[in-house]
Amino acid sequence: MAFDKDRKGGRNGRNSEDQNEYIEKVVAINRVSKTVKGGRVMKFSALVVVGDGKGKIGYGLGKAAEVPEAIRKGLEAAKKNMVQISMRGTTIPHDIIGRFGAGHVILRPAAEGTGLIAGGAVRAVLEAAGIKDVRTKCVRTNNPCNVVIATFEGLKSLRTAEQVAARRGKTVKEILG
Repeated sequence: MAFDKDRKGGRNGRNSEDQNEYIEKVVAINRVSKTVKGGRVMKFSALVVVGDGKGKIGYGLGKAAEVPEAIRKGLEAAKKNMVQISMRGTTIPHDIIGRFGAGHVILRPAAEGTGLIAGGAVRAVLEAAGIKDVRTKCVRTNNPCNVVIATFEGLKSLRTAEQVAARRGKTVKEILG
C-alpha cells in the first residue's frame, strides 16, 4: 500500500502538517541476514530518533526487506514511543548516567554557549530533544542501539528541582539549601 505524504487527511485522519512537525534522524542502518534452506535472506534494520526540539523525544527500530520501508517502520515506532523530558533552558537540570545493556552514557549540564559535545548516536538524540548545551561521554560500548536507549533512559530519569520539591512535599528553597 503506497502512502502519499502530500495528501490532506493523511493516514488515520492526520494531515501532512502533523507528520512534519518532528525532527527525524536516522541513527543507524544495518543489513542483517538469515540463513534459510534456500540460502541467505537479506533484510535491513533502521534505528530512528524523533523529537519536537522542545523536550519530547522517542526512538524506534524498524526492520524490513528494503531500507525506506525499514525507516518508515522505525519512524512509526518512534512516534508511538515518545516521552517528555525535563530541561533547564538549553541544558539538562543535573548530571545523570543512562544505562542500557553494556551501554553507559554520562550526561553533564554545560553553560550556555558551550554547544553539544557528544558523539554520533548521543548527538542525534540530544538534537532531536532540543538540548543545545551539554557534555557527554559514552562508556563501555559504542553500539548505536545500546547508546541511543541508554541516552533515552538517562534523559527520562531527569528531574527538575520543582518536580523533586513537589514529590517530597517541600519548597524549592528547602531542596536547594
